Amino acid sequence: MDFFSTFYYRTKQVWKSTKMYLAIAGPGLVVMIADNDAGGITTYAATGAQYGYHLIWFLLLLIPIAYYVQEMTVRLGAVTKRGHAEAIFESFGAFWGWFSLLDLMIVDWLTLVTEFVGMTAALKIFGVPALLTVVGVIGLMGIIVLNGRYWTWEKIALGFCLLNLVYVPAAFMVNPSVKDIVGNGFIPNLPGGLSNELFFLLMANIGTTIAPWMLFFQQSSVVDKGLHEKDIKMGKADTLLGAVITVFVAIFIVVVTGTLLKGVPIDDASTAAVMLMKMNHLTGTLLAIGLFDAGLLGAICISLASSWAFGEIFGWAHSLNTNVKQAPWFYASYFFTLITAGVVPLIPGAPLVLITLFVQVIAVTLLPAALVFLILLLNDKKTMGDYVNTPTQNWITGGIVVGIIILSTLYGVSALFPNLLK
Repeated sequence: MDFFSTFYYRTKQVWKSTKMYLAIAGPGLVVMIADNDAGGITTYAATGAQYGYHLIWFLLLLIPIAYYVQEMTVRLGAVTKRGHAEAIFESFGAFWGWFSLLDLMIVDWLTLVTEFVGMTAALKIFGVPALLTVVGVIGLMGIIVLNGRYWTWEKIALGFCLLNLVYVPAAFMVNPSVKDIVGNGFIPNLPGGLSNELFFLLMANIGTTIAPWMLFFQQSSVVDKGLHEKDIKMGKADTLLGAVITVFVAIFIVVVTGTLLKGVPIDDASTAAVMLMKMNHLTGTLLAIGLFDAGLLGAICISLASSWAFGEIFGWAHSLNTNVKQAPWFYASYFFTLITAGVVPLIPGAPLVLITLFVQVIAVTLLPAALVFLILLLNDKKTMGDYVNTPTQNWITGGIVVGIIILSTLYGVSALFPNLLK
């Protein structure tokens, strides 16, 4: 075979694989990038402002962690054709099923509140009243889900995912020192030593990169999209790409605040955006736009995760491919969750900043229980067949669970005895 024939053959194979990926891509990208939500942007901004570039190495560790956790939901959804909530109920019974669902509902609702907090704070910078933001967002999200097609919803969500990349040019605009980023950020270190503040931020960063709602969302998304066992390989590639993009966007946010706001105490991303506007108006504007987009994308996914789970448990029709008449309770639960969460930022004196940061810590504290259920499901040879977890996958995911438990314990110890670990 001559050079041109080989080149043509290889090009044809690459194009075929690309088309196959584009047809399957979506659940992994959306769930990963959506996890860079309003609470996540606040967490990354606070991380950069407090520790500069020093925790970039920790963020890089979250790429394989996020991937190994989420790829299990791809296999489980494609093989069983069941959502995560339904799979837990059928495999572990009603007690543990309700336990996991309650876990999901608490974290989902609190996280959804933080999305509205972020969106109202972002648009307030541009003079938009909080009430108008909440009403407008609920209306927009209603239009998106009521179109009656999963594929249409996914394309819109992917469009908002692209907007999440505004932090990339923002980082280049602040002219960071590459030497300082590499020297301070890529070498593992614990700036300031062991402390409650450090553990809090480490847990918050984990909680905003992998969260219980993501397990439920991606598995239900895989089922609703109709992926099969033959699609698992591409689904896993989609998840890996999403994990890489998510963490790199987080790093760009850390670079922005670590360059311009290091040592400046910031409570939320909107405050950081206002401060940045005074130094570099365009950079601050991009941060504010990105914060709104992050909140909207997070709200789009988190609200669906809850509605899908409710539908699975109660036997309601629960697909985006159905209309309101076909799935009234699915859409009713969707709007109920949205409206009740959207009201909270409108309450005068509500501790919105505290809620935003602590939700990330709550999420990572409840995460080990959700992961244990997931790992047990993936080790059911009868159900998973050839797609059961390998020993290596069990060691990795088990290590993730143990690591999170250790970090949570150290955080609790450092909170009770702040001088013990110094």
